[in-house]
Amino acid sequence: MSTTTAASPWLPTAPCTPGHDCAAHPETYGPVDTVGHARAVVRLAAGVSTVLVGLLAAPAAALLPGTVRLSLVRSWARAVVRAFGVRARYASPASPAAGVPLLVVANHVSWLDIPLVAAVLPGRMVAKKEVRGWPVLGTAAALGGTLFIDRDGLRALPGTVREMAGVLAAGGRVVVFPEGSTWCGRAVGRFRRAAFQAALDAGADVQPVRLDFRPTGAAAYVGPDPLGTSLWRVVTARSLTAEVGLLPRIPAARHPERRALAAAAERAVTGLASEDVGSYRPEP
Repeated sequence: MSTTTAASPWLPTAPCTPGHDCAAHPETYGPVDTVGHARAVVRLAAGVSTVLVGLLAAPAAALLPGTVRLSLVRSWARAVVRAFGVRARYASPASPAAGVPLLVVANHVSWLDIPLVAAVLPGRMVAKKEVRGWPVLGTAAALGGTLFIDRDGLRALPGTVREMAGVLAAGGRVVVFPEGSTWCGRAVGRFRRAAFQAALDAGADVQPVRLDFRPTGAAAYVGPDPLGTSLWRVVTARSLTAEVGLLPRIPAARHPERRALAAAAERAVTGLASEDVGSYRPEP
């Protein structure tokens, strides 16, 4: 007998699954040009090695002043993206100074979203608890102070929001993907409202971020898609490009109710095509 339960504010609702996603249907975006096996293996080894270097350096980096530590995180995140064979391009207004509290919200396509956002706005990530069990990447997330959440656990939600608000109130950044799941680039999901309560409670601005990938199918990471399969799809893609657009900040005071604040952030992210951002800055 089935039972009906309340929908969780974190529960993924994306239509993308391994049977109906971009990767399974290359005709949606056209075929993905691939590199040779040897080059893909080199990229995979380089990417994993770069992540491991960050893990080994994390204890020492934690002792450094905040501004220096954030600069190192940005450099390391960019190195991770490059090592996996992804070319990143960034477009943004002036980067906010350290110590300015921000709730950073972005659309969600891939596990690559995490280092791409960290490359410009490192902060405390919010991620599903399953990420903690990922080999290598899960350990990196834990050492980076990721706030792991149970997307099905409604009872734990108020505590998670309080923890996020505490980070913001102390002048930190919290990074969240409010769609609740990866959407593989075919569409963008509705922004869940819970995270925006933390910005209101702490009086922090919201920083919308738009992520675009070309070809989308190579980057898409959806549903129960195995991490290893997604990693191999990324490193075998010949010209995978990620575009990161930082949009104008949204003052929380302008939208004193979380529903309105979430809607404003959603409009900012979904209403901006990558070509409208302006000149993207290729990675040096």
